[in-house]
Amino acid sequence: MAGKFRAVFFATARQTKYAAMLTAGLALAALSACNTGNVLSLQPAVDVGAQTAAVPQYAGMQKLVPSNPYMTQAAYPRMDEPMSPVEQMPASETDCRQQLKRLDVAYTDLAPIHEGQCGIDYPVKVSAIGNIQMKPAATLTCDMAATFAGWTKNELVPSARWRYFSGVKTIHQGSSYSCRRIAGEGVLSEHGKGNALDVMSIELNNGDDIDVRKPGLFAFRTRGFLNNVRADGCQYFTTVLGPGYNYDHRNHFHFDIKNRKNGYRACR
Repeated sequence: MAGKFRAVFFATARQTKYAAMLTAGLALAALSACNTGNVLSLQPAVDVGAQTAAVPQYAGMQKLVPSNPYMTQAAYPRMDEPMSPVEQMPASETDCRQQLKRLDVAYTDLAPIHEGQCGIDYPVKVSAIGNIQMKPAATLTCDMAATFAGWTKNELVPSARWRYFSGVKTIHQGSSYSCRRIAGEGVLSEHGKGNALDVMSIELNNGDDIDVRKPGLFAFRTRGFLNNVRADGCQYFTTVLGPGYNYDHRNHFHFDIKNRKNGYRACR
């Protein structure tokens, strides 16, 4: 009887040992399945897939503007370089800068930008137009900077004073120079030439921040102001696209000075 009891005892112990070993093995396998690193050597792991957890998923303007004006195509920051003191400008560029000064534009001359088909031979970085701040500062051709400054002073400011009884404090822009093509067309964007600027919102001195997105049904004053922005812009720019044109322009006004045949203008 005692011998039979010992046999049963040892058999149960062996089963318990094997069960414990099996449980440990399954736990180790499960841990390995959730980790691309080596569990035994304690190597750090990253998520497997097209994008790791360390890389943020961009939304909004970052999707609309795949080439950030402050990033190179290699995805590292592009540092603005001042223009060389020995750089010689053509007379047209010198005359344009005189116009910027007359318009009270705060700007910095930058070194030429050349990125494949994109670039600006004589770029300027605009930080303010009179007392109106440009945030962030916009990298543009001088012609585009002068055109935008003229529209700001002659049309935008008077319209804000008429509609809101206030001056303009800040223009918030979403993209100036940016090396990219027009979505779905494969044609180089005017942003890639420094001839375009996207305006996201207009902040007034009275504290109002006017979002460019299509206003609500009863926002009569905002709708009238934005309609003025669009209509007056067509007198200065060859392209004005905004909310209501298509989904990509739902949250900003796109202005550019693209040179078209027969003086054609696209204002939508």
